[in-house]
Amino acid sequence: MKINKLLLILLIIPIVSFTTHKYYLSLTQIKFKDKAKSVQIITSVFMDDIELALNKDYDIDLQLTTKKELENNDIYFEKYLKSKLTFKINDVAANFNYIGKEYEGDLVYFYLEIENINQVKSIDINNKILTKHFPEQQNLIKSKVGSKNKSVLLTKENHQSKLTY
Repeated sequence: MKINKLLLILLIIPIVSFTTHKYYLSLTQIKFKDKAKSVQIITSVFMDDIELALNKDYDIDLQLTTKKELENNDIYFEKYLKSKLTFKINDVAANFNYIGKEYEGDLVYFYLEIENINQVKSIDINNKILTKHFPEQQNLIKSKVGSKNKSVLLTKENHQSKLTY
């Protein structure tokens, strides 16, 4: 009996250790659209992580992708993103418009746009998405301006960067 328990414990520990560890990553893609005179932004995050963060920060119960999902959840998403994600275009603060969201699998895609941008020489980004609740959160930024691509990985300790084109 002792050997069976020992074998069971030795089998369960590796399985549990692999299922409880999670990688925390968001991706923000930034593209300057010259013809549209806008910077278009798509940010993707894991649904369960953003749901936990908003539920704790705003004392709500989002219940994403269920019949009980809050109807006005875009209000909370926009408020959260505007408090955690900021931009400067060419050293000038730039507010984004929250266009909407889309669920795909276990991800939420947020669509944002900064309008009336004639050219982009630099983008300053400050990204604190999910770092309050997940200290190991990493926020990957990928950008394209013209033919130039730039990327940077931001963390809780290093949450801002300047991309120059």
